[in-house]
Amino acid sequence: MVPPRWMRTCETEIEAGEFILKVMQINTVCGSGSVGRITVDLIHALETEGGEGLAAFGRREAPQGVRAYKFGTNLDMGFHVLHTFFGGEHGFASKKQTKRLIEKIEEYNPDIIHLHNIHGFYLDVEQLFAYLKKAGRPVVWTLHDCWSFTGHCAHFDYIGCMKWKSHCESCPQYKSVYPYALFKDNSKENYSRKKAAFTGVPRLTIVTPSRWLSRFVKESYLKEYPVRVIPNGIALDKFHPVDKGLKARLGMEKKFILLGVAGMWEERKGYSYFEELADRLDDSCQIILIGLSKQKLRRLHPKIYGVMRTNSMEELAEYYSMADVYVNPTLEDTFPTTNLEALACGTPVITFATGGSVESVDEETGKIVPRGDTEKLIEAVKELRGEPSRRAACLSKAVGYNKEDRFREYLILYRELLEERDA
Repeated sequence: MVPPRWMRTCETEIEAGEFILKVMQINTVCGSGSVGRITVDLIHALETEGGEGLAAFGRREAPQGVRAYKFGTNLDMGFHVLHTFFGGEHGFASKKQTKRLIEKIEEYNPDIIHLHNIHGFYLDVEQLFAYLKKAGRPVVWTLHDCWSFTGHCAHFDYIGCMKWKSHCESCPQYKSVYPYALFKDNSKENYSRKKAAFTGVPRLTIVTPSRWLSRFVKESYLKEYPVRVIPNGIALDKFHPVDKGLKARLGMEKKFILLGVAGMWEERKGYSYFEELADRLDDSCQIILIGLSKQKLRRLHPKIYGVMRTNSMEELAEYYSMADVYVNPTLEDTFPTTNLEALACGTPVITFATGGSVESVDEETGKIVPRGDTEKLIEAVKELRGEPSRRAACLSKAVGYNKEDRFREYLILYRELLEERDA
């Protein structure tokens, strides 16, 4: 077998030393949000192994110390939002910015292009994929949701819509869910354009974080591509059991703590189920929700303790560790890392049988209940309260989601793709 290029030298590279693998990561943002952090972590993992990475992104700013290139502008994002709201054509604007991205790809000359979220008001997907088809570079595309094979939605599991299997049209939620086409249902045309753009790319490999999403990909127009499942990982040096007296500081020493965490508490995250739990559980239980907006805090149920969104992993680990159970009543999700974070802090998880959320939970580390079944949810809480500690099982389960191991799987994939190219 031919060794990967970054492990050998060639005549034209002897003076420069060993070949350095270069991977360009492309995502909406860099360093913020779960996917933005993954792109930065992949660059760091690559650099640790002697490679090099560049994050190309469209919105917000990059953290210090990361090799990054921002090709989008706030003005362009505004135009793209209007293009989506009024025309329903998300992903088909930002032409000038996409041209800048392609020019940067040519300049940087990466060995592999790694796509993440290509939606988010910053890219013209037709222009980008036309380039990828001609460039012939190996491409890894990690899907973090379902937007790539629908005519509109990033998530459809909540309403049970399967039109994407044949052809999207008459979208039942084009106004109500991201990317919010408020004035026109363009799902039929979008589906056709995305199918034409996304199919036929040579040397493209799809990665999904869950088996659930991989099954959907294989039923979609993306089925021509090989699909690999690489679960999201977490930082076990950050998420682990800690006790800094948070429970005492909050005056909750005698309470049975139910914790919920979300970046944004929208309907699909199951916020209303916590309100039902607050109404029906007795005063010995205390619900804590993290990630609430100022508006939600003002209207918070009197029996729920609310915390605004935090990016501090140390603070989150304190809350996970003090909780007796982590409750995730998600109505649609690809593979929630919050489940993993809770397990890593020794806290069992209760989740609805939704999407990829069930893949990190088993009978030793928590409970899986039917989606939307409040009675079963309450029953699961009471059962866990009366059972022996599951801390050891949770910690053991979390070891399998060490992010360093998950990133190593990506490095192995990069190596395989270059071996195929150089064969």
